Amino acid sequence: MEKVQGEMEIERWERSEEISDAEKKVIQETWSRVYANCEDVGVSILIRFFVNFPSAKQYFSQFKHMEDPLEMERSLQLRKHARRVMGAINTVVENLNDSEKVSSVLALVGKAHALKHKVEPIYFKKLTGVMLEVIAEEYANDFTPEAHGAWTKMKTLIYTHVTAAYKEVGWAQYPTATL
Repeated sequence: MEKVQGEMEIERWERSEEISDAEKKVIQETWSRVYANCEDVGVSILIRFFVNFPSAKQYFSQFKHMEDPLEMERSLQLRKHARRVMGAINTVVENLNDSEKVSSVLALVGKAHALKHKVEPIYFKKLTGVMLEVIAEEYANDFTPEAHGAWTKMKTLIYTHVTAAYKEVGWAQYPTATL
């Protein structure tokens, strides 16, 4: 059974708050520790994502039939995708002070997933939520309430920019309920 977010959660996601300079610093400091173990953390994020939201696996022919988390963990294709996801997030984190670069990177991600992979945009909301959970658990000592607030803004920033790219390309399957 998949987790479903309530209407209040969806409404809260719509408001994109600006990330302050202090919050950017917190994100970058936290991320530097996370990114030191990027492949393992990325694999943990993807495995939890696929366990919690198994319908997301439909977009991955290489591992869509895998049910066992240990099998997923050993999958070279899943590891490769985890590195790509973490690399994209790293580029965003490194460029938080350059809004044009952030927009450009996330637009490329959004357009590729909309046009080439035909991924429903709601999965980005789910993935960024899982990312936040995993980072908070695996880096609990670094994940202060201040860090949690900053990362909450970060996941909203990612989702907002990616879905803007979906809108820009006029993705027909884009359900208006997830906007």
